[in-house]
Amino acid sequence: MNTNKIQTTWQVKHFSQLSLEQLYELLKLRIDIFVVEQTCYYPDLDSDKGQLDRHQDTLHLLGYQDNTLVTYLRILAKDQSYKNYISIGRVATAKQARGKGLGHELLKKALNLCEQHFPKQNIKISAQEHLIGYYQQHGFKQVSPMYLEDNIPHVAMVKNSDS
Repeated sequence: MNTNKIQTTWQVKHFSQLSLEQLYELLKLRIDIFVVEQTCYYPDLDSDKGQLDRHQDTLHLLGYQDNTLVTYLRILAKDQSYKNYISIGRVATAKQARGKGLGHELLKKALNLCEQHFPKQNIKISAQEHLIGYYQQHGFKQVSPMYLEDNIPHVAMVKNSDS
């Protein structure tokens, strides 16, 4: 057992349960990665897409190390992002926390939450093309050719509830 591994503390919250500090931290992490690091200038707050962050069934999964938010994703209920699918999105890990298996831990937690909150439902994601292998390790299968989303190559991937 690696005693040098930093302990991650996990929190799952609906939008109304997020503190102002948590909301600020998760938005900052998303902007740092998706807007600044990936130089993809788009409005991260999805008011044009039906208030996904604030939907009553959306789950926000936050991972903290030493009281710092280092990883995050959100889980969307069926039909919020894709017709007849739940979805996982905004998967983000801070640069300083990468390469240590935290992303796999994050996705495992998310898949467990999907089963708890949305049992027996298929999951669809829009994955950056270079992360296909990462998602395949967790049971996702590519179901589309590459397409550009915000000028970044993506593919649609699905994980069936029985896989």
